[in-house]
Amino acid sequence: MLSDELKFDTGDEGTGGGPLSRVLAHRDRDILQMVHKSLVNRNVALAYQPIVRSDQLDQISFHEGLVRVLDENGRIIPAKEFINQIENNELGRLIDCRAIELGLRALADDQSLRLSINMSARSIGYAPWVKALNAGLAQNDTIGERLILEITESSAMQMPELVTSFMADLQSQGIAFALDDFGAGYTAFRFFKDFFFDVIKIDGQFITGIANNSDNQVLTRALVSIARHFDMFTVAECVESQDDIAVLQDIGIDCLQGYYFGSPTMVNPMEQREKANQSRA
Repeated sequence: MLSDELKFDTGDEGTGGGPLSRVLAHRDRDILQMVHKSLVNRNVALAYQPIVRSDQLDQISFHEGLVRVLDENGRIIPAKEFINQIENNELGRLIDCRAIELGLRALADDQSLRLSINMSARSIGYAPWVKALNAGLAQNDTIGERLILEITESSAMQMPELVTSFMADLQSQGIAFALDDFGAGYTAFRFFKDFFFDVIKIDGQFITGIANNSDNQVLTRALVSIARHFDMFTVAECVESQDDIAVLQDIGIDCLQGYYFGSPTMVNPMEQREKANQSRA
């Protein structure tokens, strides 16, 4: 369990930084303490973003559940303010715990929901995370087959043997796995063939503005070709325009995700459907 008085390493102590460095370090400590308090108090929520089929843009294939950390007034603490600083410490593990708890609860409440939840490979051996996963899966026999665990490319490549063993154990329970940010620069292809990911999410740096970028079109085709060779489902991230959609459809991407189809919202899919039905009535 996390200490109530965690000390955060901001990397500035003993460096002789100037006044600006000290101000920034103090701000970073304040933000991390706020995040720590919110996670311990479970002031977190999921935001849901749809992933649609590229051949039927009105059909949602699944949703991604993005964890949001809230301050004491219910305002979202921007992830960019803290996410890089917590990845390698216990706060990162705790945020993964809260995400899996919320995701599995949503899957138990809505049996039509298929949901992906982010995690770091560093959480694989973290006992509270494993306990939360097992408790959530026990709620309903169909939950495992509707859960997708997204592992970032960077963390997966740091411990490939552990990830492959972990995936083999859980895939036997019907859980699918997605490699997030594929192509971002970390993949060692000597390990890639051993992973058996079910879904590959192509990093947004290749997707945004792809209609006007012939280099990214070539690179994305290559990434899709690799995924197909290993029988992996493909998702393009950060889709923002109709022109980009047309190019991605031509390339053969299976699914699309981005603000063009909807920004993340903390209204869960079941409530969204109910509101849509009421507006049509």
